[in-house]
Amino acid sequence: MSTTLHWASELNESQLQENYDYFIELIKATFKGERLEALLHMYSESELGAELVMAPASSKTAYHCAWAGGYIQHVIHVEKASRGVQNLYKAIGGTINYTDEERIFAALHHDLGKLGDETGAQYVTNDSEWHIKNRGEIYKINPKIQFLRVPDRALYTLQRYNVKTTLKEMLAIKLSDGLYDDAAKDYFKTYDPEKGLKNNLPYIIHTADLLACHAESDALKNSKE
Repeated sequence: MSTTLHWASELNESQLQENYDYFIELIKATFKGERLEALLHMYSESELGAELVMAPASSKTAYHCAWAGGYIQHVIHVEKASRGVQNLYKAIGGTINYTDEERIFAALHHDLGKLGDETGAQYVTNDSEWHIKNRGEIYKINPKIQFLRVPDRALYTLQRYNVKTTLKEMLAIKLSDGLYDDAAKDYFKTYDPEKGLKNNLPYIIHTADLLACHAESDALKNSKE
């Protein structure tokens, strides 16, 4: 698989299509059976396909990939970063106690909640010129959608489309924001070894997500310069 992932904040139709094709090709190359069928249905044109292609990864310019097509760029970057983080972790003696399929699944779906749900998209274009101009809030949270934490909506969406997950994948998605998310503290900040995480995938995905966000900010700044 090969593609050129585009950094410009305005992607043309061809660039959006390239990113989508890469994503679907990776899905087909990684998964099989009922899970592959469920994923292809979830990302079909009649379901979440349009949001997958067009959704931003965040709402404001101070954050990462806040433009149409930013979401799919970000999750692909996290998958790529997770490979490098895994290799580094292994090289310094870390234990890889999960499969590549679980890593790829968690990386590609850690932010799935940002695609919204059956009531609508999570991000909608901001209709306030003042907020766009003064705060860089290009998008806003859809007021018609039920508030959910992004990981919670991700897991809800997966079960809604009958996409089965392993416990390791579920934890990696749920904890992808690390200690930036107060709801994850009980998993990361424990002083009882028996209550600690028993696999390392959440650490790999969180680290990959953090690095991808910073790299995306750097790349956008460099492109403007």
